[in-house]
Amino acid sequence: MHGRGRPNGSETMEKRIVMTVTLRHRHNTLRPFQTASALLVSLGIIILLLPKAGYAQEGDSLPDWSGVWAMNGGTVFDRATVEGRGGSNTPGVREHPPYNAEYEATYVRNLQLRDDGLFPDPLSFCGIPPGFPRIMNMPDVYEFAVTPKQVWIMTENGPGILRIYTDGREHPDPEMMWPTHTGDSVGHWEGDTLVFDTVSLHSSVEGRTILDRTGLYLSDAAHIVTRMRKLDDETIEAQMTIEDHKALTALWVVTKTYRKLEEETRVYDYACAGNNRNPVDVENNRTLILGPDGEILNSDIQR
Repeated sequence: MHGRGRPNGSETMEKRIVMTVTLRHRHNTLRPFQTASALLVSLGIIILLLPKAGYAQEGDSLPDWSGVWAMNGGTVFDRATVEGRGGSNTPGVREHPPYNAEYEATYVRNLQLRDDGLFPDPLSFCGIPPGFPRIMNMPDVYEFAVTPKQVWIMTENGPGILRIYTDGREHPDPEMMWPTHTGDSVGHWEGDTLVFDTVSLHSSVEGRTILDRTGLYLSDAAHIVTRMRKLDDETIEAQMTIEDHKALTALWVVTKTYRKLEEETRVYDYACAGNNRNPVDVENNRTLILGPDGEILNSDIQR
């Protein structure tokens, strides 16, 4: 955390303390016990009057991430998975995450299901949150609430809130945690950079969450360290370093950036259940695409 600034008016208050003690000493006509009691009362009153240099001062020194933000680029979690390696235009020549053989085979199968229009997205079951780290990869606008004890990352399409505790707490004991969509995140500030550690996430293998619609996924052993900072007044960067001993053979680093929108931009609460354009075809285990008239656009795809 940033150091606390000196409370406003502290120099004046220090002078008042010295003046009070001096006056008591010079005009000491009371017995010793009475003198000590009077001094304690005087000092107690002055201490109560001193400005509190607590969370207010800490909050004042935190970076300003206010406003409405939008992610740059499309909703592919890692651009390297869709851009040709070394500029290659050859189909299939892409940078895959450093999966082990088991997880690579599943990812390749997911890609084929996607190409066939048969890969279901859990988000299509409206009400299921995107989870972490997918919450960092949404097309909806964002708000970042920075306070001394917590930082909240919020997306417009709910439910989508990531809570990061910055009050000095640690992760709970493992036996007191269970996998959730956003896991457990604890963090701290290194200058103007928020560093937070996330564990206890749902496994994508269970079908509860994926990282994007290419079928990227992780196990319940995923451990993610994120570094977020404001590059300039208009840009925030989030660099995620992913460790997963069940799925990955090396660290996987993904960087996302977010641009600040116009000051008058408003955020509207909504949920996809209100006008779901991508419902799930449960019978065929696929995500549908609805046109403006509500008709299925990918109805020609057969399982």
